[in-house]
Amino acid sequence: MKDTVVQILNFFGWAWWVEVKTENPRCTYYFGPFANQQEAQEMSSGYVDDLKDEGAQGISVYIQRMKPDELTVFDELGETPDHERFPTLSGQLS
Repeated sequence: MKDTVVQILNFFGWAWWVEVKTENPRCTYYFGPFANQQEAQEMSSGYVDDLKDEGAQGISVYIQRMKPDELTVFDELGETPDHERFPTLSGQLS
């Protein structure tokens, strides 16, 4: 019964998820769905411990209601988006 409730919450984007971001490697991981924030919080430490054991560094954890499109997002190039790399020019020539 609990699984059905969680799946309904997830369908509507009301389920709780653990989002874990790491700086090295540059990844975002999503763990869930969970029926409530407390359950997600309790489970998050295990996910962090697993990532530390794998050598991940710069770990940040966020618990929120959401519905991720992908469970793992890996930024293998570590590139900055173009709009952050190049300044906006006014169009005036000097």
